[in-house]
Amino acid sequence: MDGRVGLRCPAMTKGNSMDFKSAIRTIPDYPKKGIQFRDVTTLFGNPRGFRAAVDALVQPYAGVRIDKVAGIEARGFILGGAVAHQLSTGFVPVRKKGKLPFTVIGEEYDLEYGKDSVEIHIDAVKPGDHVVVVDDLIATGGTAFAAIRLLERAGAKVIGCCFVIDLPDLGGADKIRALGKEVTTLVKFEGH
Repeated sequence: MDGRVGLRCPAMTKGNSMDFKSAIRTIPDYPKKGIQFRDVTTLFGNPRGFRAAVDALVQPYAGVRIDKVAGIEARGFILGGAVAHQLSTGFVPVRKKGKLPFTVIGEEYDLEYGKDSVEIHIDAVKPGDHVVVVDDLIATGGTAFAAIRLLERAGAKVIGCCFVIDLPDLGGADKIRALGKEVTTLVKFEGH
């Protein structure tokens, strides 16, 4: 530990369920003063916690037709790959602009000061594919919203989104629900 970290690992159980909050490290004032950074790498490093998180993200889609899982760069790749494996389906990386080697389509979204964009390969999904979007955290929802629009422009049907962490005060999960998408989150950190 480096002194800035408030970590309570390994993850403890509450009854039969995993206490995900205890497996997520909070780093104050990162990347800038006033931000409470929620570091899921401690959850990923905890075998029971990581397995329980993936199982919980997969559970809403048991018995549902899923053709692809789309993971948002970068921690969404880790979770999305594991979710895709559990669902026995393909994986689509949703990458930042300029990172994919083949022909891409992109979607721009607003940042606090400027714009950014995400891209997928033009052949990543087929028309009618049922897709689940996965990332580690939902804050304002800008990246997830862009990923949904991008996948739907490519012809996919986004049937749901799942995240380990929800920052409800920033409204991202509600923004995604307003699109008519199911949203699954495992833990909420309010007030940050």
